[in-house]
Amino acid sequence: MTTPRIHLPAPLPLPKIALVATIALVTLAGAGTIAARGLPSLDAARSAIGIPVRTPDGVVKGQEIAVLTEAPNVPPPITRSYATKVIVNLDVTEKPMRLADSVEYTMWTFGGSVPGRFIRVREGDLVEFHLKNAANSTMPHNIDLHAVTGPGGGAKASLTVPGGESVFSFTAMNPGLFVYHCATSPVPMHMANGMYGMILVEPKAGLPKVDREFYVMQSEFYTKGKYGEHGMQMLDMDKGIDEKPTYVVFNGAVGSLTGDRALQAKVGEKVRLFVGNAGPNLTSSFHVIGEIFDNVYTEGGTLAQHNVQTTLIPAGGSSIVEFGVEQPGDLILVDHAIFRAFNKGTLGVLHVDGEKNPNVFAAIKGLGVTAKGE
Repeated sequence: MTTPRIHLPAPLPLPKIALVATIALVTLAGAGTIAARGLPSLDAARSAIGIPVRTPDGVVKGQEIAVLTEAPNVPPPITRSYATKVIVNLDVTEKPMRLADSVEYTMWTFGGSVPGRFIRVREGDLVEFHLKNAANSTMPHNIDLHAVTGPGGGAKASLTVPGGESVFSFTAMNPGLFVYHCATSPVPMHMANGMYGMILVEPKAGLPKVDREFYVMQSEFYTKGKYGEHGMQMLDMDKGIDEKPTYVVFNGAVGSLTGDRALQAKVGEKVRLFVGNAGPNLTSSFHVIGEIFDNVYTEGGTLAQHNVQTTLIPAGGSSIVEFGVEQPGDLILVDHAIFRAFNKGTLGVLHVDGEKNPNVFAAIKGLGVTAKGE
């Protein structure tokens, strides 16, 4: 019988042994010094960074009905300086809608639009949420709001059969821009059919004043037919599982932010985009061609980064981007995973009117072709 060989690691050279021993001694001595001097422990240091356990103070004044808007529109900023009870009435409907020119898809919607209606409340507000499911719906539906602290983000309390209504309440304790979506099984099917939107919880101090605010949400559609294939399209679950979308779009359809639907601004104005990514699978590389984001509130939170060219938005996440507009023309909104923009539909336009400033930008010499009217 052969005795198995045991392979031991090669011994450290003497200098390395000395180094390791020194590090160990210093570490132990440091720990002893911290304890002796009464300095904070690691747990205390973590607590000092701040992880609050939030508790609503329960002080609300009056009530109001939430103004809900269809993308790309946004409800007006909140001007009150106190918390109130906000009643949100949102209806679920299933209906055929345009996905691209001569292409239709039966969308499952919050409020009759894809993405769903934009909801705007204030930090500390008590939100009473009413979800109604149309009588002719084919499925039960519910809503999971990422702004909710509670089981399922409200999904468990809001499961609603066709023709029914559910009501639940929550306090908007964390400021930020949050995604909401249907979470009824099978969740991917409900989301792939259009059931998502965004809710903004404004901080108590409000947001900086801007001239224009817009609501833009990226999402994917997985259809049986190829991109651009005419007629009514159906969900292809296998494409969804393989994460191979036929369409990747802004605001529910190809061309939803181009032509007559383009966003509008003027030179000298400050613009804020509330940008969401419903997924259900892909991460967005959001970029505006011809602009640089002065402020980016990463992942929809309260920390701002500056002078950003492209910002990543995960599936089920968001971002707030702000920039001043210095030059007229068309600014192009894209997912900079660029085949999506030009071959799957993730392309929009912010059209800017106003006087040119050659100090900002000037074409010096091109191919010798002059645009008509110049």
